[in-house]
Amino acid sequence: MELIRTRKAWVDYLYIIVGVTILAIAINAFFEPLDMVTGGVTGVAIIIKGLTLKMVEGGLPLWLTNMVINIPLFILAIIVKGKDFGRRSLFATFFLSIALFYTQWFPVLTNDILLASVFGGVLAGVGLGLVFSAFSTTGGTDLAASLIQHVIKHVSVARIMMILDSAIIFSGVLIFGAEATLYAVISVFISVKVIDAILDGLHFSKAAFIISDHHKTIAENIMSELDRGVTGLVGEGMFTASAKHVLFCVVSKREIVKLKEIVKISDPRAFVIVTDVREVLGEGFKEYEHYDF
Repeated sequence: MELIRTRKAWVDYLYIIVGVTILAIAINAFFEPLDMVTGGVTGVAIIIKGLTLKMVEGGLPLWLTNMVINIPLFILAIIVKGKDFGRRSLFATFFLSIALFYTQWFPVLTNDILLASVFGGVLAGVGLGLVFSAFSTTGGTDLAASLIQHVIKHVSVARIMMILDSAIIFSGVLIFGAEATLYAVISVFISVKVIDAILDGLHFSKAAFIISDHHKTIAENIMSELDRGVTGLVGEGMFTASAKHVLFCVVSKREIVKLKEIVKISDPRAFVIVTDVREVLGEGFKEYEHYDF
């Protein structure tokens, strides 16, 4: 089935430009000055810069190493996967080198490695989250993992990426010591959480499962007083071997108190399960995004 998108392609590229710039600031202002190797090709670039400090004044620039490593990776990807492979990723990868160049003079905001790992992780997560939300990547280990998986088909791309990134992160121990590497791990953990929050959405809601013999009354009261839809499910009580009706309803966080009050008044013996919902799409909640490929 062909996907029809109404979001213009230039919006995706804007996301990439902003996201890559934020990522480059995190690398130049937090990670590189404090020798934190956070994986990926930029992590390799930080290691190479550290190793070449005595050969080149200031070491090899991050933007140059990023470009040199990613060019052959993309050539291989085009050969293996075709000419149309990853236009957005190609743009994001090379724009990262440009962004690393024009943000290399961004001031170092702190010399406290803990603050750098926390705020660097947040910035990197925001930047990568924007890039990923534009159906793109910044090349590097995810691109390398995709090429390796083409040969070793029984191993997932995610697992290969984990192996590659882990090797890069912990190779930083040999160059910069264990402390910087441990803080880099903290930063990676934070950035992953921020990426998840951006991609999964921040529109948190609550879901309620209600088991009651007065299910019709409860459903009517919820629909009339909260103006929320209710779905009826048929279950079976395994202890009593009798049919049970289960109501399923999703409400906003501020409405969950009212919902529990409705249930309590309608049937004080009702069994209610409330759980967190990460994101809800559809009428009454967040609208679907439409895309234009």
